[in-house]
Amino acid sequence: MKRAIHIFPRFDNAEEIHCLRQKFDPLANLIPPHLTLVYPFESDWSAEQVQAHCQDVLQGFQPFDLTLRGITGTPDWHLFLNVKRGNDEIIALHDRLYSGLLQPFLYRKVTFVPHLTVGHLTNVETFESSLAATQEFDHIFTCRVDEITVEVIEPDESSTVEGTVRL
Repeated sequence: MKRAIHIFPRFDNAEEIHCLRQKFDPLANLIPPHLTLVYPFESDWSAEQVQAHCQDVLQGFQPFDLTLRGITGTPDWHLFLNVKRGNDEIIALHDRLYSGLLQPFLYRKVTFVPHLTVGHLTNVETFESSLAATQEFDHIFTCRVDEITVEVIEPDESSTVEGTVRL
């Protein structure tokens, strides 16, 4: 089974993110806006095993405030909504989750950078024009993060919530 672990933030002004993703992100209709903590991995573990791992490694982790603002691009033509507050907590969640059971899935070739993906473009021209189109996107998104979500990635790439763990 293919799974990932995310933060699904609850912003009052989430419609602004939705509109942006509809324009630039091919996954916009398959998974809600999210910050990935554990990237997609395949395993035969039960939902209970994954849930127990998350509960164990996150024991004592406290809810925290999250602020996102500003769009930047990546060399592989993604558009990121950047974390301005909560970065250290997201990295700590990532590091804890990739211990024990999930340690073999840690991808060390790229540094983990907390973000919310709002676009994935297919060539340099559309990437450049999309980056220019988002230059004035200056909305601020804030919420309290008090849970993480384990999702199952279905064969059509859609997301099904398997479980949540409260912080």
